[in-house]
Parts: sequence; C-alpha cells; structure tokens
Amino acid sequence: MESLHDHAHRSALGELSRFRQEFYASLTSRADALFELTDAVLCADGPVRSLVDLTLVAEHRRGHGAMYDALGQGEVAPQRIRRTLTAGPLPRAADGRIVLAVDVSPWLRSDAPTSPDRLFCHVYGRGKGQAQLIPGWPYSFVAALEPGRDVVDGAAGRGPARPGR
Repeated sequence: MESLHDHAHRSALGELSRFRQEFYASLTSRADALFELTDAVLCADGPVRSLVDLTLVAEHRRGHGAMYDALGQGEVAPQRIRRTLTAGPLPRAADGRIVLAVDVSPWLRSDAPTSPDRLFCHVYGRGKGQAQLIPGWPYSFVAALEPGRDVVDGAAGRGPARPGR
C-alpha cells in the first residue's frame, strides 16, 4: 500500500525528471557539457567563486576545456527555456492561494557612468543610519512559496539521471 508521502515524493521526482528533460532539450549546442555545468553549479558546496572550481564538482565529469567550450559555443533556445521554466506547477497554500515572496535588490555600479539604463537605487545600511542613492540596476526576484517545511529524504544533490542515459 502506498502512503500519501510516497505518492507525493514519486510525483515530485516525476516532475523534476520532466523538467530536466525539457531543460536538456532546450540546450541546442554543446548540450551535454552545458547540462553537466548546470548540475555542477546546483550541486557545488557553497557559492561558486570561479569557473574552474566547477570542474572539480563530481557532477561535472569533463575537463575545464569542455567547460570553456560549452560557455563559448553552447546555445540555449530562449523560447523553449522560458516555456520550460514557467510550465511547472505552482505550489498552493491549504486554502488554494498562491503565496509569493518578492525581493528587489540593487546591482550597484557607481563606477560605470556610461552603462545604459542605470537608475539610482535606494540602499539602506551604508553609513550611520542613513540611506543613500547609488547608481545601479534594480532587479527583482519572485518565488512561489510552498506551505510548511521542505524535507529531502537523504537524496540531497542527487537528481534523476541525464535524459537518454
């Protein structure tokens, strides 16, 4: 007999597998190397500080030359990746509402006076209790929040195999 938890876990793995297949299909040139590079970014311990360090992550099984080739010559089908990223199901609260978290963060570039479309970003915490306006680009991040805690059953960093393998 299957428990509700087992069904939800299997459903989530199926959705992840479908996403990975669609993501792989959106990589039109140097797909294998770009796919491994993406896995390496997602599975790296901590922040990625240099590209070469990604070649040391177990999920990236190629040399650093393949990584640079993928970044220089690899291609992504923009419409397909947009469709893939937006096609996933949105998590809902118990009452059916979609709960969103929004963050607007500035990318400060006071040293780039000729950069196009710079705005003045309102920044807190610089100096003694005073806010400042610094040239840069504001960017937004929106995330749909799931209700409750998210627990991974001992499978951290381990996703389904690459499509076709």
